[in-house]
Parts: sequence; C-alpha cells; structure tokens
Amino acid sequence: MRIDLHVHSNASDGTDDPAEVVRRARAAGLDVMALTDHDTQAGLAPAQASSADDLTLVPGMELSCLLDGRSVHLLGYLFDPDDAELRAETAQIRDDRTYRAQAMVAKARELGADVSWEQVAAIAGGAVIGRPHIARALAEAGAVDTPADAFTADWIADGGRAYVDRYAVELPRAISLVRAAGGVPVLAHPRSAGYEIADEVIARLVDSGLCGIEVFHPDHDLAERDRLAGLARSLGLITTGGSDDHGSFNNHGLGVETTPPAEYELLLALAGPRP
Repeated sequence: MRIDLHVHSNASDGTDDPAEVVRRARAAGLDVMALTDHDTQAGLAPAQASSADDLTLVPGMELSCLLDGRSVHLLGYLFDPDDAELRAETAQIRDDRTYRAQAMVAKARELGADVSWEQVAAIAGGAVIGRPHIARALAEAGAVDTPADAFTADWIADGGRAYVDRYAVELPRAISLVRAAGGVPVLAHPRSAGYEIADEVIARLVDSGLCGIEVFHPDHDLAERDRLAGLARSLGLITTGGSDDHGSFNNHGLGVETTPPAEYELLLALAGPRP
C-alpha cells in the first residue's frame, strides 16, 4: 500500500486544482493520500468529489505555527472540521496571510519589482495566499528568473528585504487544538532548513498531545531519517511520510516519499476524542 500524507493543491499554494491532484495521485499508484493544504480544508470537498474507490482520501491540513518566534509547521489529520476553537484559529491565520501578502507586495514594489496585489490575487485564484504566489508574480514580472529565486535575502526569504511577519499559533497550542478536535497532530519536516525542531523540544511537545513526526520527507537525508525514527520510537510517536508536493512549484512528485502502512494504521487508531 502506497500512502502519501503530505500533499498540497491550489486551495493553498499548490499549482494544481484538487481534482487534478487526485488524478495525479491515482496515476502515481497511490492507495492513500492526505490533502494537507496550508491553514484550510477548502480543497477537500472537490477532491472527494473526484476520488474513487481505488484512492482513500484522508482529511488533513498543514497549520502555520510559531516556536520561539520562528515559523514551523504542524500536520493535522482527521480532526473535526466543525470544532469551534480550531476553526477560529485557522480563520485568523488565513486573514493575516492576506494582510501580510499585501504588505510584502508593497515592499517588493518599493524595491523596484513591477508586481501588484491584483496580480498576486489572480495567481492565487481565491486560495489561501502564501509566499509561493508572490514568488510566481515576481518571476512573471522579471524581478527573478524563477519563483524559487524569490526565496532569498534580496526578496521574500525569512528576514529578506520584502519579508513581512504574520500571525501564527504557538506550536504547543496548535497541537492541543488539533488533539482536542479529535485529530492527530504530527510535526511537519522538523529537519527542513529553517524549520528545525530540536529533539528535546519534540520530547516536551508530547505533553501537549503530539502524536507523530514526519520522518520520510524530501528534505530529510537517510541519516536524519534514522535519527528521527529512533527519537520517535523512544517517545512512542508514530512516523509518517509524504512528498510535500505542490505541483509544478516544487516538482517533488506525488508518492516520492510515503508512510509505512503499519504507521498509517496507528494514525487511524489515534483519531477521535481524546480520552
């Protein structure tokens, strides 16, 4: 069984609509896929409408969080979408994403980039706006050669000249919110550059309800996967994996990283109201 538990659509910062993501998942031979758009589940219904019996679609979301003032990400699976506290938190995150993107566009214009808010909004197409949309606008304007080139100190990398901070929920609270909503919180790519979370911090997060670590990710080399898997075993956490595919934006490819079937079964067993 091939299981990819980290996938994005154009409901956030992926390039493909949910139906196309589902088509690609089936073409890649996936049996299970989690749609984990940033701070929204808006793509879930159209994805479900396009799925078939040969593909299990797992409801999920990648939450924008803060840890000691740094941006980190949390994957949440199988939570109650009508949970009032979690809905309010994600709504605030989405609203602030818009204000932040507008401020970043203004900064980019001050730096000489011929971009506009209308252009960025059109690229996003009603989706939750993120930096990849601004990066694509900068590339279209010729300010950078490719969208990836926008993620530098000259433009929109963390601390860059056109970078603007935004609201995000503190990581321990996000974990508690997902768990209280009956979901399964899993740290996303905790060894990706800029998103690192130390072992001792991960150990403390278990008290907040952390259930797992994303071990199998394109940013993690084999040695790091071994270290994370050992840490997960010592803490009683599940280990997940996923491509973190954003369509043509990062070209990872659906299914390039997967979750072991036994770990997926453990994830399913953890879902539901907290005892």
